Amino acid sequence: MLYCETSNQITLDYTVNSKNKKNGGYLAFETTIADIDGQIAELTKLSSVKGIDYSAEIRHLQQQQVAEFKKIYSNLSAWQTVQVARHPKRPLLGDYLNLMVKDFRQLHGDRCFGDDPAIVCGLGHIGRENVLVIGQNKGRDVKEKIKCSFGCPNPEGYRKALAKMKFAEKFNIPVVTFIDTPGAYPGIGAEERGQAQAIAVNLMEMSRLKVPIICIVIGEGGSGGALGIGVGDRMAILEYAYYSVISPEGCAAILWRDGSKAQEAAEALKLTSKELQRLGIADSIIAEPLGGAHRNLHDAVYNVEQYITRTLRELKRFSIDSLLDSRYKKLRAIGQAATMMETAPETTAKLKIAAEKITTDGKIKTLQPKPVSI
Repeated sequence: MLYCETSNQITLDYTVNSKNKKNGGYLAFETTIADIDGQIAELTKLSSVKGIDYSAEIRHLQQQQVAEFKKIYSNLSAWQTVQVARHPKRPLLGDYLNLMVKDFRQLHGDRCFGDDPAIVCGLGHIGRENVLVIGQNKGRDVKEKIKCSFGCPNPEGYRKALAKMKFAEKFNIPVVTFIDTPGAYPGIGAEERGQAQAIAVNLMEMSRLKVPIICIVIGEGGSGGALGIGVGDRMAILEYAYYSVISPEGCAAILWRDGSKAQEAAEALKLTSKELQRLGIADSIIAEPLGGAHRNLHDAVYNVEQYITRTLRELKRFSIDSLLDSRYKKLRAIGQAATMMETAPETTAKLKIAAEKITTDGKIKTLQPKPVSI
């Protein structure tokens, strides 16, 4: 399990009582933590009202809380990880831009249709590096969420991102993308304007862009919406973020016609950071503060900044040809499958009997059994 250097420093933002325990920012599996937080708040209140020193008791409860955080967050299930990634107070793109990117200058428009607020592009400094930042913006309040379609980009957003990446390529500026979307916008207008083509073109062009590219999943990484800005030399994911071909609810609705089976779908999708690193999809896992990035925003942003600056220094040591070659090999290595031929006599007989027959020009053609992919 990975923890940042200040993992034992927990920002306790919520006061818990019997009325707001369920809506105080705690997730369903954090009831014990909520209870301890309530006790700490009660002792703090009594100390100020009665003038009694409860510092020893409070310190003991805080130690219990740290131990409980470590116990829970070292054994999160896939569905619990999804819940943490969707926490309403989790750092969004705007937080990273405000705390990490200096002199940020936003760039607008795709020179074709319009400007999509769900994808933000701009130039700035991360550490000592000049970078082009591209990120998906979910919005913090209701008005902003509606404006940017809850972080679901339209085709013009992907075309805007590609246009700015081409600009960065011209001036040899590295690209850093922040992925945080449940998926591309599924509306009729988006489809009419070429949603699938816009994502496909980005995949092709990013694979051969002649500048270093770093992709970081900071929250949700859902479907083609994430892939549209997710091709690069390094793919990193925050510890409690997820990256998947489809959302757990969408997968459950397709496979079982029942969205309530999202927990089973989440386990089957192998969408957690550990699984993604094991499968070779994610190159690095960026540690989050104890209890998730939403409990210590500054430490979470700091960890991401350190990863970016360190990785950019590493990538700049390679020639562009080497980067493109390794990028191609990395993409080709994803999803490798073994192929074998069934040789058992009974299996061969069944295949011969079940071989498909197709009539062409009055003749019957029997297709030969093919190798079985596993």
